[in-house]
Amino acid sequence: MPLPITSTDESNPFPPGGGDPDTLVIIPTYNESENISRVIEKVFTLYPSGLDILVIDDNSPDGTAAIVTALQQTRPGLRLMKRSGKLGLGTAYLAGFRYAIEKEYRFVIEMDADLSHDPEMIAVLLDGMDSADLVIGSRYVNNTVNVINWPLGRLVLSKLASVYTRMITGMPIFDPTGGFKCFRRKVLETLDLQRVNSQGYSFQIEMNFRAWKKGFVIREVPIVFTDRTVGQSKMTRKNIREAVWIVWWLKIKSIVGLL
Repeated sequence: MPLPITSTDESNPFPPGGGDPDTLVIIPTYNESENISRVIEKVFTLYPSGLDILVIDDNSPDGTAAIVTALQQTRPGLRLMKRSGKLGLGTAYLAGFRYAIEKEYRFVIEMDADLSHDPEMIAVLLDGMDSADLVIGSRYVNNTVNVINWPLGRLVLSKLASVYTRMITGMPIFDPTGGFKCFRRKVLETLDLQRVNSQGYSFQIEMNFRAWKKGFVIREVPIVFTDRTVGQSKMTRKNIREAVWIVWWLKIKSIVGLL
């Protein structure tokens, strides 16, 4: 049996290889041992060909990476990038984007590890790429609310953040903080990823804003977001504070031509 493909080197998480998949699903993890095998197996069951999964683990003390390594024995499309510590959601996605560009995947999907993003909707995101450069799985498209099991306070906070972002930036996006989305590779190649610094909700806002300002076509497709049933949310007060000021930072940078 071949050894699992894994590495501690962020720039080279697995050796180059052949294969037909043109889509990379990036799943950042930190302490997701209770969820990671379920989401991986469900994705590969639904899509036995056509995509690879790259798990980017921030040295989870609960053994998340070890579970992924074991699954690699039977899932050749599963990749693992192990990082030295808890470096943040934004840097995890940026590392995955750089790898996707290097290996020339056509489509790059962001997805949470906790099954709040339904793997069945990956097909919907990809279908939307026929007429878009970035497709966002939206909880609030056309002012609807498709969220299950969130406490009222968190729902109100998320919805207000979306309205606030639209008002300040002018982006015509109903769910600018949503983290279930698909990029065409050319978007990531065009954006200067070295200039993206934000984390959490703010990372999603910044990537959307930069893509929008570059003139890329952005679509939203409705999804149902179901809050995690096991594990703990990674949202922090720091993420919330960052989201408050990042929209002004992006707006000002855009106005003065320094975006």
